Amino acid sequence: MRTIIDMNHQMVKVTSTFDDFTRNLEVALGRLDPTIIQKVGAEPAFVEAHLKQMGGEEDLILFDIQNHGQLLTILGTPKKAKQYVVGNPLIAIKMTQHDIRAALYAPLRVLVYEAADQSVYVEYDLPSSLFGQFGNAEVTKVAKSLDLKLVNLIAKVDKFNLSQSTK
Repeated sequence: MRTIIDMNHQMVKVTSTFDDFTRNLEVALGRLDPTIIQKVGAEPAFVEAHLKQMGGEEDLILFDIQNHGQLLTILGTPKKAKQYVVGNPLIAIKMTQHDIRAALYAPLRVLVYEAADQSVYVEYDLPSSLFGQFGNAEVTKVAKSLDLKLVNLIAKVDKFNLSQSTK
C-alpha cells in the first residue's frame, strides 16, 4: 500500500552563529541515558521516573548528533551542519499507544547548518504533518504540542545563552 502525504517543512533563520546555536542547543536538551531504557522490561516505573528527569528545555531529550558537515571533509570541503535526533520517549508513547506507526517518526530530526553567506538555519518537518497522516486525533494532538515545543526550543536557544542558565 502506498500513501502520499503533504509535508510541512520548516526552515528557520536564526540570529546566533552556528557554533553558539549548536552549543546552546546541546546544553538546552536533556540527554538520553540508554542504560535506563534497557531496564524498562524489568522496572517500568523506575524507567518512567528517570525519563521524567532527563527532559531539558521543552521537555525534550537529545538522542544523538550526526555531524554531517564534518563528513564532507572526505571531499575536502567541510561545512557546519549537524543533525539532531530529539524527542522524549514519554511523549512518543502518548502517540504510539494509539497508533504504533507513529514510532516511524519518533524521535524527530532537526538539521542546523551554516549557509554559504554564514547565515544559520534550523530545518525540520513539522511533527503534526508527519504524525497527522495517521488520522488519529490523539496522535495529532500530541504532534501539535511537539510543533510548539520545537518553535519554543529554537526561539529560546537563539535568544539566550543557555550555557549560562542554572537549569
